[in-house]
Amino acid sequence: MHDEHDERDHMNVLAEWTALVCKELGIDPEKIDRDAVLDLTRDVAHGVARPAAPLTAYLLGLAEGAGTAPPQAAERLSALAGNWGQATAETLGDR
Repeated sequence: MHDEHDERDHMNVLAEWTALVCKELGIDPEKIDRDAVLDLTRDVAHGVARPAAPLTAYLLGLAEGAGTAPPQAAERLSALAGNWGQATAETLGDR
């Protein structure tokens, strides 16, 4: 059963956790697009594999921090995840 109250509690916990992690890591929470990250991890978890979701978020964070992430990186990765079978065939075909 889906309870709207539980969902609000979940979002409050998520907001509190995000604020705590940002403080611990010295990140401005205003620079975090939580919805984009959550959308990306959902798309990767469903399109590729569940363990690929946190790894992808971490890799995106590394690229963002290094300044090497392409424009609209999260959206591009979501598209790759949605087209995982074809992307894999093309990548492996390049070898």
